Amino acid sequence: MRFLFKTDYTQDIRLARHGGQVFWYALLLLALLAAPWLFTEYWLAQLTFVLIYSVVGLGLMLLSGFTGLFSLGHAAFLGVGAYTQTALTNAGLPAPLALVAAGLLSAAVGMVVGLPALRVRGIYLAIATLAFGFIVEEVFARWESVTGGNAGIHIKAPDVFGLKLDTDTSFYFACLVVTVLATLGVMNLLRSPTGRAFVAIRDSEVSAQSMGIHLARYKTLSFAISAALAGFGGALYAHKLQFISPDQFNILQSIDLVLMIVIGGVGSIHGAFLGAIFLITMPQLIGLAKGWLPATIGQAPGLQGLVYGAVLIGFVLFEPMGLYGRWLKLRTYLQIFPFYCRGMLARQKSYLKSDRLK
Repeated sequence: MRFLFKTDYTQDIRLARHGGQVFWYALLLLALLAAPWLFTEYWLAQLTFVLIYSVVGLGLMLLSGFTGLFSLGHAAFLGVGAYTQTALTNAGLPAPLALVAAGLLSAAVGMVVGLPALRVRGIYLAIATLAFGFIVEEVFARWESVTGGNAGIHIKAPDVFGLKLDTDTSFYFACLVVTVLATLGVMNLLRSPTGRAFVAIRDSEVSAQSMGIHLARYKTLSFAISAALAGFGGALYAHKLQFISPDQFNILQSIDLVLMIVIGGVGSIHGAFLGAIFLITMPQLIGLAKGWLPATIGQAPGLQGLVYGAVLIGFVLFEPMGLYGRWLKLRTYLQIFPFYCRGMLARQKSYLKSDRLK
């Protein structure tokens, strides 16, 4: 088992904790670069969706997992980014510039939505973001001159300053670049004073305010950054589907995003990626299982929702830290085997935050 003895501050904020992490992440990056030659066209498309949802998951993880602000309307930011990218790309703007504009506009909308977070929290903040999601969905449906209304709108293939990304492989590499940059950006943000302020607000707003952290500023900033990442993901999502409509950004999409970070593991960057893998692969597994189930069960329209609900309840009851929490326990078990405790893999206890003293 590896023990890390930190002797200075630079060790504490280093991106890679030890050489093993550098090795495994480099190996993962090489595998992702070789994916177009390792997977079929169908599975490459699924991997592309995993990368897109990972970018959105990083934004929601930053907001809910690291700042403690709950959102049930994040699909609205996804839609703002998608429609902004569509409008600008169809107008002839290069895809990278349209992508930046989609992120900035989503961030601006996120700052507006973040204003209720200054006065409400918990379930009331969730209701406020839910109402915002309904409003944005209605705007998408009614603003037909820009969004195409309920009939939807097509988007051109991304054009990177004259280079057309009109193949699955080229677009996959574009998504991979955006995902790597977003991941590095979030990792560096969390090691900065701003990221530590987010975590302090999540743990206890009273304690954070007593240390001089400006709650209004950092909450609004968290919403803006989270919305920007969702906007980037929405822009890539539009290009991947090549057609978008308002019903793709409804409350069910927001619930899927919340489900993604809860099952992946709230409060960890790895959890965003594990949750995205779950969200994309679970429908495939359900589809494969339908052939083995009786027709009355396999053809039932609510089978996927039933499975999702059962999985979510199972994680809440037995593994609140999600897939990443389970992996941490398994890794520790393998590292200290056979010197392990019987209860090491059991469900961890949950403790209230220090806000209980208010």
